[in-house]
Amino acid sequence: MKLDHIECINLLFDYPRRHGFESSGGITTSRVTSLILVHTDRGEIGIGSVYSHPGMVQLVVQQLSALLRGHDVSDVEAVWEKMYGWTRWFGRKGAAMSALGGIDVALWDLRGKALRKPVWKLLGGLEASCPAYASALLWNSFDGLAAEAVGHLERGFRRMKMRLGKDEEYDTGAVQAVRRAIGPEHDLMCDASMRYHLTLARRIGRTLADNRAFWFEEPFQPEDLDSFAALRSTVRVPVAAGENEFGTQGFRELIERRAVDILQADASRCGGITEVRRVADMVAKAGLKLAPHSWSDAVAIVANAQVVASTPEALTVEVDQTGNPFVDDLLLEPLKIKEGRLQLSHAPGLGIELNPQTVARLRMADSLSVPDGRYSDMVFGQLETLPAGPYRERT
Repeated sequence: MKLDHIECINLLFDYPRRHGFESSGGITTSRVTSLILVHTDRGEIGIGSVYSHPGMVQLVVQQLSALLRGHDVSDVEAVWEKMYGWTRWFGRKGAAMSALGGIDVALWDLRGKALRKPVWKLLGGLEASCPAYASALLWNSFDGLAAEAVGHLERGFRRMKMRLGKDEEYDTGAVQAVRRAIGPEHDLMCDASMRYHLTLARRIGRTLADNRAFWFEEPFQPEDLDSFAALRSTVRVPVAAGENEFGTQGFRELIERRAVDILQADASRCGGITEVRRVADMVAKAGLKLAPHSWSDAVAIVANAQVVASTPEALTVEVDQTGNPFVDDLLLEPLKIKEGRLQLSHAPGLGIELNPQTVARLRMADSLSVPDGRYSDMVFGQLETLPAGPYRERT
């Protein structure tokens, strides 16, 4: 099976009136994601995706497409090493690592199709499903959060994640409101959006422990490993991080520094299914847990779910529930949650097909010219909305 060419399709969605959800980054106006289609000489197409700057992804994919043309791509891990070597001088982290990871996901899709097996089974999984959680609960009134949380339960979720980082009064009250709404039997994850210092994180951590939080995610900037390590030993809630890490080097550092309990490697960001599997091996040896981050699109969610479904140390996969068409409308057969589990296909490969109407409707005309706005985790051009103000602590 030889590679013919790689296609990068960048998608853009604007929220109505360019006013989506509000969080510590401000008001999100839009979303972007990049689909990767690997075409072979036999006419097969593998599907992957990337969550990064669309223009940067486009350029890296064009470079790798030219270098890989005519190569046998059946040995996915060997191709990963080639791509990593070719991008080392302008990669290793960031957009280049994410881009090669999108290609890697598409190659796993092709491998499964060639062997007539779903990827989760190729990876050693025994069941076509995995635990999943609703990722939403952005800043809102306490009553609004409670109503939304109940809605996630009604849609089949048994776990959900909320965003903190507004101010101390809000953060503590919001956690209490959601816990009351969902009861003690359902899991609640809390994402601090990198807004805390160590003393504050310990204080909020007590509230999270009292409300049986399932994990305490990213209280600090990803580079602040000292604070992560200091917090972990003094808080009664598992600490999670890793959505902002790339490659096994970054995750090895988190493990060796004893910084976290749960690592959140994302196939659409950190280097593909191949690299998430390597992180899973490291997690197993260290006696930790894996819970992949997935925020961009349904392809990324399904790719990460293949690893979760086949990894004993994996806890759950993230499913964006913020009204994102890249999640809700991108696939011909939408994602299905049943009794807290994401249902995977028995079809070969990733077992998904793209909805061509959604792709055509949201396709960007020029990936190097991204409209100004806030794209959840990314900002382009002049800011139309201000970020959240300074965090207000209790006096």
